[in-house]
Amino acid sequence: MGRRLALHGGQKVVPDELKVRWPVVTQTDKDAVMEVLDSGILWAMSAEDGSLLAPQMLALESEFARYLDVKHALAVNGGTSALHMAVAAAGVGPGDEVITTAFSFVATAAAILHHNAIPIFVDIDPRTYNIDVSRIEEKITPRTKAIIPVHIHGLPADMDEIWALARKYELAVIEDACQAPGAYYKGRRTGSLGHMAAFSLNGTKNFGIGEGGLFTTNDDDFRDRANMFRQVGESLPSNDGGSRYQHLLAWNYRAQETQCALARSLLRRLDEVNGLGQRNAAYLTKHLADLPGITPPYIPSDRTSVFHKYRVRLEPEALGIKILPIKFREAVRTALLAEGVDVVLWQTSSMPALPMFQTMAGYGQGYPWTNGASSQKYVYRIEDYPETNRLLDCSLVIGSEFHPVYCQSPKLMECYVEAIAKVFSSLEAIVDGAERYTTAY
Repeated sequence: MGRRLALHGGQKVVPDELKVRWPVVTQTDKDAVMEVLDSGILWAMSAEDGSLLAPQMLALESEFARYLDVKHALAVNGGTSALHMAVAAAGVGPGDEVITTAFSFVATAAAILHHNAIPIFVDIDPRTYNIDVSRIEEKITPRTKAIIPVHIHGLPADMDEIWALARKYELAVIEDACQAPGAYYKGRRTGSLGHMAAFSLNGTKNFGIGEGGLFTTNDDDFRDRANMFRQVGESLPSNDGGSRYQHLLAWNYRAQETQCALARSLLRRLDEVNGLGQRNAAYLTKHLADLPGITPPYIPSDRTSVFHKYRVRLEPEALGIKILPIKFREAVRTALLAEGVDVVLWQTSSMPALPMFQTMAGYGQGYPWTNGASSQKYVYRIEDYPETNRLLDCSLVIGSEFHPVYCQSPKLMECYVEAIAKVFSSLEAIVDGAERYTTAY
């Protein structure tokens, strides 16, 4: 038995004043936004000579494309928008199927539904938490048009294996890189690994401006199609004096100049933010690896993670504690919060378990699953994704959206390790009130 837990009246380990609140806004960021306000150019618009007036948007697109070493980038109003643009540009249509992971934020699947297509989910690899590439091929049908791997928590998916399947079945590969700007896979950055990619600039991300997104590609045709979907079917500027509007249904996903100016400022220090997150994650991993019953994240040697989330597995069975994993998780989480450690439950169910997929209400009357383009009967069975379910029941994210690991000091990481060790030295005390099980679960 260790020191008295804060949960039971002891002194907590982690002082609140050590925590840095995200996002960190510098004077340089403020100056960048004020420059836009002073300029009077607040959105992309046409000048009298037909040229495009959008200095911040165009500069951000150029700088981000250069950062990733890709040909094209388009600034948009959110990561979901960027994903939808990619699905649309890939030619996915009503009744088509798009394969993706069962473990992600709902926006990944929503972008597929937005274009009247059907999400097909695949369970995860229990080590990386990314899509299990060994299970993709069994989900491919004649209706499959694309694969959307998600670089979950900032760790790139197994792109070589995904590309092999994409070539074999002539599928588009769309990276959901919303959580992984700056991560590397075999020497190349995410966003340069598929036909197209989407990034989120939501304020909770390590490249966060509040709201915003980026679409990237090396393909001219994909860029042009995505651009028309971005701006209501409009192609700016008009070079022939005729109508600027194309004959297609499109959306208004355009970014504002203030967003782009702030993103340019943050991009200049993105590698610094990622580097701090990697150093903090390395410290946590080194020390938590010595604690029985907790498993740090696994990072394959051929890639890097930017640790948008630092997720750990909890393993009561390794400690000889017979208790349901979800009850053990809640007992540990409650004790860690009392010690001052920020721990959260990012996602509590797989995507297939979400109400929209269980009821398949969609746009109403079961659309798009019942759009008539396919006679396939779709059923999302929660039990078909055991690894995803198991992970969500037995894991925690260290750090929160307001206090992520990528903006914290080494001192805070030391306190976190001390607090976690303290809790794990007193496990009997924290599970004493939980329901015990005498048989395996």
